[in-house]
Amino acid sequence: MADPALSTKLSPFDRSLIEGPISPAVWKLAWPTMVQNLVAGLQGVVDHVLVGNLIGYTANAAIGVSWQIFLVVIVFIASLFAGQAVLVARFAGAGDEEKVNRTVLQAFLTALAMYLVMAPVGYFAAPALLDLVNAAPQVKEQALPFLRVNFIGSIGMLLFFMLTSALRAAGDARTPLRLGLTMTVLNVAFNVVLIRGLGPIPALGTMGSAIGTVAASTLVSAYALWHLSRGGCVVRITQHMSWRPDWSIIRSLFRFGLPAGVQGIAMNVAGVFLLRFIGSLEESAAAQAAYAIGYTELFSMITWTSVGLMGAAATIAGQNLGAGHPERAIQGVHAASRIGLGVAAVVGLMFVAFPHMLLGIFGATDPAVSRIGEELLQYLAVSGFFITLALTYTGGLQGTGDTHGPLVITLVSQIAIPIGFCTILQATGRLDATDIWMAIVFGHFTRGMLSILRFRQGKWRHIKVEIEGARA
Repeated sequence: MADPALSTKLSPFDRSLIEGPISPAVWKLAWPTMVQNLVAGLQGVVDHVLVGNLIGYTANAAIGVSWQIFLVVIVFIASLFAGQAVLVARFAGAGDEEKVNRTVLQAFLTALAMYLVMAPVGYFAAPALLDLVNAAPQVKEQALPFLRVNFIGSIGMLLFFMLTSALRAAGDARTPLRLGLTMTVLNVAFNVVLIRGLGPIPALGTMGSAIGTVAASTLVSAYALWHLSRGGCVVRITQHMSWRPDWSIIRSLFRFGLPAGVQGIAMNVAGVFLLRFIGSLEESAAAQAAYAIGYTELFSMITWTSVGLMGAAATIAGQNLGAGHPERAIQGVHAASRIGLGVAAVVGLMFVAFPHMLLGIFGATDPAVSRIGEELLQYLAVSGFFITLALTYTGGLQGTGDTHGPLVITLVSQIAIPIGFCTILQATGRLDATDIWMAIVFGHFTRGMLSILRFRQGKWRHIKVEIEGARA
């Protein structure tokens, strides 16, 4: 029988996540991911600033519309990463290194297989997808090349999300931070050159933005795979492992991952429908540009940090449940939510106090775009509190394996309520931009409250994680 003390000593996993003070453990996971997501969000800001000032607000709308469509697909493909995180966190909490590495390898193989289907389908379906969201003709012209390049080159982004998710679930948040910072620096450098042109390189506009993102994510993902294969990381993928499909693991990936994937699709489909409603307004192009800048970019200062906290909550909850400490899992999720509320308060104050300045950074000087954008930021200042609660408690649920509850909550809060509200007003001929912004707030409020209630029910305590030869 193995000596427990020796096993703990030899474990590559950070045991402070399941032992000792909980708040420092949450912060250790949260701050690198929050910084990474904020910096990653800056690359989108740079894209919008460049195209907004060099091309005009129609280019802002083109990038915003394209990303909303692209994320619907990419989030579904990335659904298995939620399943991967559940398995990795649970096995890491139990100290089972071999099962952690097996899970990551199978997630990698599955991601490659799904990419081979998604890339060509997305390329040829891109025109129809832009028609679906009522993209204005001048917006569609610039959005189509951006969308197609992202579909074809999406393998780098998929692998980046997969590998960084695996490392965070295993307790290493600093390596993803370093990888994320590198990718952002490369992306910004590529985009500055490709969007505006330099020397013999022509100005490629929105397509240059997409090429820069694809190049940066592919280079960083290739390096990350090489780094994992050398050893020294908390997660390893080597040529000596079995590279044949392990269907027991793949089934578990989709058992936990598919509900999270459908949830992600629901959220982004809701975004596509909102864009469709925005596209039906009298000032549709201006409203789409305001939405792309205000919601997609500026609001990401709250959502991206909250997504980082969601990952921290998921890791803390999953590892502590795997280690047999459910009460500590609860404490960790509560700690993450308190951090998120603090961030939402600071960013929301900026939205209320300096909306004109924030919009001006993106070149949104058109009177209609500025007016609509300032109205939107007032609503988002309130909505930020609700979305950070929703995301941190969703992280706690998903990290423990409860991915079905958040799915149902999302269907109600992100589709039924906001889309139903807008549909009714549109049918009566009274829909305007402020109604759409109010629908967003209603949806986030509902999602936050239902996520807290679901977590407090405690059904996640009894979820078992099983693959062939392992149970935790």
